[in-house]
Amino acid sequence: MVMRKLQLELPLNQTQKVRFKRAMERLQFLSSTTNNSVIVADSIHEDAFLLKGHGTSEVDGELMATVCGVVTHVDKLVYIRTLRARYKPEVKDIVVGRVIEVSKSCWRLELNSTKDGILKLSSMDNDVQRRKTYVDELNMRNIIVEDDVVCAEVGCIHRDGGLELRATSYKYGKLEKGQHLMVDPYLVKRSNIHFHYIESLGIDLIIGRNGFIWVGEHVQAQDHMILDDEMIKHTSLETRQSILRIGNAIRVLSNLGFTMTLEVIMETFNLSNAENIDVYDMLGSEFHVLVAENELERRIRRA
Repeated sequence: MVMRKLQLELPLNQTQKVRFKRAMERLQFLSSTTNNSVIVADSIHEDAFLLKGHGTSEVDGELMATVCGVVTHVDKLVYIRTLRARYKPEVKDIVVGRVIEVSKSCWRLELNSTKDGILKLSSMDNDVQRRKTYVDELNMRNIIVEDDVVCAEVGCIHRDGGLELRATSYKYGKLEKGQHLMVDPYLVKRSNIHFHYIESLGIDLIIGRNGFIWVGEHVQAQDHMILDDEMIKHTSLETRQSILRIGNAIRVLSNLGFTMTLEVIMETFNLSNAENIDVYDMLGSEFHVLVAENELERRIRRA
């Protein structure tokens, strides 16, 4: 599927086709020996006492996959997490969302899920953005408005699927002076760290569990005076170039279906610099092939 997509959108010459096919075939072979991905009718070798969940069916005493995806365990439940599905939230997930509505005492955020997220004023628990009075409700649009990008944590999931978000520390809240990107949620794995400060570039990278990613100029949010000063400063050309380059690295990785981690993103960023690839040329055919070949070498090194 990746190969057809690239051929449709990017004109690969014959040499690039051969290189890309070779790299992807070897990557698929490595993946088949190191992960638990399945396609329809694949056997799932699990203990008999496990509970059978979504995407599984027992046929003649054998557990089979009924959808394509990744075998996933939650306690004693085994199910198939389908690829390219919409985001399925879990409590404490770090998410990035875009505001689609400002209403009384809350903001509604689009999260790439079947349900929008609700961020209440009462859930903004830091001195800079917390607003609890009636006057503050009237002034909500002075804080966050439609199309603003916000980082938050999933605080509660209701029985009807409704999501309540919370922003309980200075690392959450409105995001500015950067770029908002979207990838398939299955490309973002659960991690202990979703906030990354790339100190050498002065860049903040937030990889949301919902597939929304933020790349922006680093803000010292812990210090209110620094925050105020940062808001009036212009972003340097060098920083803007770094934001664009990281953003295009993420786009290429997404096109290729590679998992989003800081390591992979920065390797792709550094590869573009090492090969003297212009920011805009990163979206071309040759760089896609180079990234596929580089990812193969990276996985071989780690094997």
